[in-house]
Amino acid sequence: LFLDRSDAVELPIKFIPRYAGCYHSQILLKSSCDVRVYEIECVVNTDHAEAELEFLTPAYQAVIQDIPISNMSSQDWKLEAILEGQGFYGPPLINVGLGETALYPLMFKPIAEC
Repeated sequence: LFLDRSDAVELPIKFIPRYAGCYHSQILLKSSCDVRVYEIECVVNTDHAEAELEFLTPAYQAVIQDIPISNMSSQDWKLEAILEGQGFYGPPLINVGLGETALYPLMFKPIAEC
């Protein structure tokens, strides 16, 4: 059985999330001869944010900046940190529980003047 576009029915859905997270829903469609249930999962991300940190420290002396990471979603986060650039250090993984704010300790330890 093939349906052409004239047999298609549009079902517009408006979704306005308050927070980032994963939202699950079901749509139940019934007719006199058919029942269908559609499972819908919407994943909402926050806007891409950029930040700039300036570190000032003598060579060979470390400075640490705690970066707050707030989890306002509906599930726990396990985040992987990928650091680029010489002299930067931090834990490779960080867990942020739902509704919590965790501090990521970013360390800069220059090995020469730069």
